[in-house]
Amino acid sequence: MPWPPRRCSDLIADVRNAMTVEELPESVPPGADIASERTGQGNGKRNPVSRFFGLLGPGLVTGAADDDPSGIATYSQAGATYGNSMLWTVPLTLPLMMAVQEICDRMALATGQSLGALIRRRFSRGFRVAIGILLALLIIANCLNLAADLNAIGQGMNLLHAGPAFVWSAIAGIAIVVAVTAGSFAMIGRIFKWLCMVLLVYVGVLFVSNVDWADVARGLIGGQVQFSPAYFGLIVGVLGTTISPYMFFWQSAQRIEELRAEKRGGDHAPALDERPRPEAVRRLRNGRVDVFTGMAFSVLIMFAIIASSAATLGAHNTPVTSAAEAAQALEPIAGNYAGILFALGFIGSGVLAVPVLAASGAAGMAGLLNKNWGLDRSPRRAPLFYALLGVGIIAGTILAIVSTDPIGLLVLSAIVNGIAAGPFLIVMMLISRDRTIMGKYRNGKLAATMGWTATAIMCVAGAYGIWYTLNGN
Repeated sequence: MPWPPRRCSDLIADVRNAMTVEELPESVPPGADIASERTGQGNGKRNPVSRFFGLLGPGLVTGAADDDPSGIATYSQAGATYGNSMLWTVPLTLPLMMAVQEICDRMALATGQSLGALIRRRFSRGFRVAIGILLALLIIANCLNLAADLNAIGQGMNLLHAGPAFVWSAIAGIAIVVAVTAGSFAMIGRIFKWLCMVLLVYVGVLFVSNVDWADVARGLIGGQVQFSPAYFGLIVGVLGTTISPYMFFWQSAQRIEELRAEKRGGDHAPALDERPRPEAVRRLRNGRVDVFTGMAFSVLIMFAIIASSAATLGAHNTPVTSAAEAAQALEPIAGNYAGILFALGFIGSGVLAVPVLAASGAAGMAGLLNKNWGLDRSPRRAPLFYALLGVGIIAGTILAIVSTDPIGLLVLSAIVNGIAAGPFLIVMMLISRDRTIMGKYRNGKLAATMGWTATAIMCVAGAYGIWYTLNGN
């Protein structure tokens, strides 16, 4: 018996919809011609490598920004001081980072709202005030961190014989303020994406170093753990620089801005429930590919820095307290080429990390206060967001120029981040399990287990960090 005409037309429409979902790009910029995306220049006609790189965005940028100069200094210190004995943190942090950032990303995709807005939606006024105080402390910590990063950019340029460090710190700060204020989100997103590639120079440093791979393997499986307060104090620093609160807010914020950039969305970020089922599934899957790739990239750089520092600085008992010192110390050991690569790496990572640090806290606070925010909006439309972002970078630039103790800035910011990480993870886990907010996209058993494990570890690490610091270390 032939199908009725209505059912046949429905089938044709379903096939068309399915084809459209599979062939549309991840984000259609305003004014783009959707038809052209289907006819040879869209995702459907690109090779698998191009399609894969097209999926990468917030997850990759967040992972790369995690390896900022403060992180590079921490990893260098770990390798220089304790050799490969801290490499066991690599397999420990990778799944935890993946779980935490996937939850952040899924919350943004599922609700179309930033983490700051979700905090406002989930918690009562009293809790919002307490979280707002923590967020203000995070903004201050980010300011100190970006000051140290700007200082590192200046030192890196100085190592390349480009001029005085304080001049380049000032130039970098001013240029970044102008770029994020005047540039479009699409342009900024592309710049961020390419800056991530600079960090691959640390893999190059790894291969020009004389690495003892058997010793590396023992370090990865925890065969060289040392039981001393100083050792675990530095472990807290490693954990704090890999699972940092600003990463939660940036992952959420950049994903929302990516969703807003869609032609059909405008200023609105479409939630998963507003999309056809096949497209929602694809969005969720592609978001996980982006996040998991970004976190794997971040941990790869972490591994390369610790292992190469252990093989060079650690083997020669060379103390190091900053990324610039690490680059300078590498030259007589591994050659000028390694030192130059190391310097270029932390210059690029600093340029990437500074706007991420400033924008993450600004977006979180603006969302919490129900104000407009976003690099895709003009300063006139999001005055509080840009005020917080601009003040943070300008204050950081001034601190970078006048500070005589950049390492002190890093230590102080690491302490605040370590204290704030646990509470913010608790907040995030409570939101992501809430059925009324997340619906069918709330945490499953695996996400809940990994997320709460990361929360417990960071709470313990934060408590130890406070004790360790108060005891004068």
